[in-house]
Amino acid sequence: MAQTPQIVAIGLLTQHELDLLGRGFDRAFPLDEELVFEDLLRAIDEAEEALQSRHDEHAPHGR
Repeated sequence: MAQTPQIVAIGLLTQHELDLLGRGFDRAFPLDEELVFEDLLRAIDEAEEALQSRHDEHAPHGR
């Protein structure tokens, strides 16, 4: 039984950025410009803030 390749990254790229990746990058899926990503971006920001807060809580203070 063949294994399905594991997804390792998802990104939002401009056409210019996609062009820079070159022809070897052939698994891009264009998105409708009408889609709104506010909720996704907000969730990413909140996750980053939570991760930073946990890191700060466990970081040694002073020397």
